[in-house]
Amino acid sequence: MGKIIGIDLGTTNSVVAIMEGDAPTVIINEEGARTTPSVVGFGKESERLVGATARRQAMLHPTRTVYSIKRFMGQRWEESEKEAKRVPYKMVRGSDGAPRVDIDGKEFSAPEVSAMILQKLKREAERYLGQPVTEAVITVPAYFNDAQRQATKDAGRIAGLEVKRIINEPTAAALAYGFDKKKKDQTIAVYDFGGGTFDISILDVGENIVEVRSTAGDTHLGGDDVDNLLIDWLIKEFKTESGIDVAHDKMVLQRLKDAAEKAKIELSSSMSTQISLPFLSGDAAGPKHLERTLARSRFEQMIEGVIERTLEPCRQALKDAKLSAGDIQEVLLVGGSTRIPMVQEKVKKLFGREPNRSVNPDEVVALGAAVQGGVLGGDVTDMLLLDVTPLSLGIETLGGVLTVLIPRNTTIPVSKSETFSTAADAQTAVDVQVYQGERPLAKDNRSLANFRLDGIAPAPRGVPQVEVTFDIDANGLVNVKAKDKATGREQKVTITTSGGLSKEDVEKLVKEAAVNEAGDKARRETIEARNNLDNLVYQVDKLLRENKEKLPAAEVTNVEAALGEARSALDSDDATRLKAAFDTLQKVSMKLGEAAYANPAGGADPGAPGAGPGAAGAPPGAGAKRDDVIDADFEEA
Repeated sequence: MGKIIGIDLGTTNSVVAIMEGDAPTVIINEEGARTTPSVVGFGKESERLVGATARRQAMLHPTRTVYSIKRFMGQRWEESEKEAKRVPYKMVRGSDGAPRVDIDGKEFSAPEVSAMILQKLKREAERYLGQPVTEAVITVPAYFNDAQRQATKDAGRIAGLEVKRIINEPTAAALAYGFDKKKKDQTIAVYDFGGGTFDISILDVGENIVEVRSTAGDTHLGGDDVDNLLIDWLIKEFKTESGIDVAHDKMVLQRLKDAAEKAKIELSSSMSTQISLPFLSGDAAGPKHLERTLARSRFEQMIEGVIERTLEPCRQALKDAKLSAGDIQEVLLVGGSTRIPMVQEKVKKLFGREPNRSVNPDEVVALGAAVQGGVLGGDVTDMLLLDVTPLSLGIETLGGVLTVLIPRNTTIPVSKSETFSTAADAQTAVDVQVYQGERPLAKDNRSLANFRLDGIAPAPRGVPQVEVTFDIDANGLVNVKAKDKATGREQKVTITTSGGLSKEDVEKLVKEAAVNEAGDKARRETIEARNNLDNLVYQVDKLLRENKEKLPAAEVTNVEAALGEARSALDSDDATRLKAAFDTLQKVSMKLGEAAYANPAGGADPGAPGAGPGAAGAPPGAGAKRDDVIDADFEEA
């Protein structure tokens, strides 16, 4: 059995590692470096450069040098259009609605470009080991959604690698940290600020076990955003001095990007840096140069907003883990951007302790991936990893409510089932709408997929039982199936939608849940009140029709009046009115039920509202309503 390598497929740099003996080791590439730039360069012919050689050609060929491709993984064009405008290479909308790199009219998907980077890392591992490598563990940001994880797995497959496991980057870092720790149990935070993404995870690390308690993050926040602020400042400074706007000159933008990255790195260890860009542009008067001294204090003023954006996910992760900052015993810094002094100060202030600098922020994720590879390959036998799913998963039910089957921060792998019913008589098919997010109403969350289950035996509304099962594997990939319990007919779907979570999607899913908590609660109460009343109207109307001839005229009049008011209330959004109409109709229905039961020949339905154990809301003919059956807003086929 061959070795399973561990790969940190990063936005800016990538690293490959392997278990050697009883320790993970980073593989040095053929250029003699421990990290490989996540850059692909395209030559005029079919030549492709990857890594440092590709990065060196960027200055001369910016439109043929692709970097930060990770930001486009699993994305839809609409979500990535803003990002596409910032890169010097050409991005177009593919026929599948996903962003693609256009080189001389030939389109490359994000997984294809990522596969070129993975192939380079695969070759380095084969060169080092002296044997073929076909299996890998690849890391992804903890907040990557299903489509982004699938895109990463696809990239591995294109590169000739069987991806044995997709694991979250902060989890991998904790795995590497805890691998050689044989001390007492610790609760740690992993603050992962990379080139294009930010993650925070709270974990329990003990002897032979790493268990994730919560995770949060932003898939569109990273060191690139710091670079972009510096680039924008340099463009503005140059325009003020020379009157020339270089914002759309791709070759100049590449020079500015390189200068910004160098300045950021230098300011992590120095109080100021000199930015010198001779012959940046020119006009009729001659060439124009850009010379600037940038102090760390000025740099920190520029980037403070970006750094502050990393703190809210930290607070959310602590809240989800039901912990305070004081409960965290160690804070690990991961990702090159954590070398920025302001980042370290903000983290120290939030958690009330100095961050742990014992791990290499550029390498620790790959080392953790190698450990996981060792676990899967049998080289490591005494380490257990328990990860979680970052966002809740559920389906849309009656009234547009999101019924969550798997809450966020549930340990994976996991399988959860829930039984639903139909919304109309004789309904023979249901459409299952799958969503991801934290908002109570389905429409406020991100739609992942929809599919149809047909062949349901015709029956009164509420009688059929449709079991919906969500299964999330150890890679965080989702499978959904719906099964008609009566017929055994089943429909399955693996969610492989193109597109990932946009910045707005990620931030809104969790943050807006708190901001809009009051409004969400009121809307949900209205929906629940309407659902309860609608169900009661259906039952009372059915009971009245079946027993009308056997009831006193006055009783019939009272019931019809209550039904009329209830139907009118159903058209309103007034929760108070809906509840009042429900109470009135329920009282009338109880008298109706008593009258019906008083005359057995009347054939009253034993599931009548208010009668015996069958409480109001029980499906006609089904007796008491089962607690495990939920009315679902399934459209009639």
